[in-house]
Amino acid sequence: MCNNHKSILTRALSVPSAKSPFEQTTIERRDLRPNDILIDIKFCGICHSDIHNAHNDFGNGIFPMVPGHEIVGVVEAVGTEVTKFAFGDRVGVGCFVDSCGECEYCLRGDEQFCTKGVVVVYNSLDYDGNLTYGGFSKKIVVKEDFVVRIPDGLDMDVASPLLCAGITTYSALKHWNAGPGKKVAIVGMGGLGHLAIQFAHAMGAEVTVLSRSMNKKSEALGFGADHYFATSDPATFTALAGRFDLILNTVSANLDVDAYLSMLRVDGTLVNVGLPNEPDKYNVFSLVMSRRSIAGSLVGGIRETQEMLDFAAQHGIAPKIEVIRADQVDEAFERVLRSDVRYRFVIDMSTL
Repeated sequence: MCNNHKSILTRALSVPSAKSPFEQTTIERRDLRPNDILIDIKFCGICHSDIHNAHNDFGNGIFPMVPGHEIVGVVEAVGTEVTKFAFGDRVGVGCFVDSCGECEYCLRGDEQFCTKGVVVVYNSLDYDGNLTYGGFSKKIVVKEDFVVRIPDGLDMDVASPLLCAGITTYSALKHWNAGPGKKVAIVGMGGLGHLAIQFAHAMGAEVTVLSRSMNKKSEALGFGADHYFATSDPATFTALAGRFDLILNTVSANLDVDAYLSMLRVDGTLVNVGLPNEPDKYNVFSLVMSRRSIAGSLVGGIRETQEMLDFAAQHGIAPKIEVIRADQVDEAFERVLRSDVRYRFVIDMSTL
């Protein structure tokens, strides 16, 4: 099915400046190119990084901004050369929408590390110099190579957070070989953490949750955790000294890095996927005495994202979500900052 629009205008939620309330606006999407897909957005998740960007916490905000990078919808139209998708297909779009396709990282399926610079779904300039707008909107146009298929086993609203929170945790766990015989700790029991527990468990690892309090223990065990400890208790760090092969830090706050490094085995790794506002500090002796490592991970490529979705459908992995209306997004941002969500907000875009 081809698109004959002269232009594609669509409703959106945008912030005109840093920390401003959301406004309903109209934005223009590009006309379909031969390899483009027009998606009718049904749901879009809210990620903590959406708040960071809308508040300009990283200092690189381009306004007006339309956030949203956990996009799920239905194909409304396709370009003349599209072969992977057809009208009516259930599809998703994650954090980025273009890359050079030629560098070593793109060729191996790690488009997020494109040497030319990956084009992010929003708050980014595409290769023609146009500002990109995200999924807090009714429609989006994306190259077919950056679209994934939503498996039949996943509901569309539930699939939404997997496009960022899901792939972020899955990719890191897979890269650092979480699996049978490995002891994995998940720091934080929020939007990323509750998915990390499920993925690590399904991969066969022994999973321990490290959370500030004991409040979420029963839920953590329900998600597949084998053990649960409160980091507010200093005895936790003594009891778990030298225990883990991998610690996945999912929180967006600064930690006592040395204390967490002390819980790693020789050759263990602390992997960061949360994004705190301030730099972390640590003592290099915490690394050298046991050949430990500190690392970070950034989502995953398109092939790996599709693999993650299929894995989630196969193993019954799903985020716990709260579906909200478009006029509740400001309130949802405030609640995320108060940690008042279990565990991911998803916007029903039919309400926009």
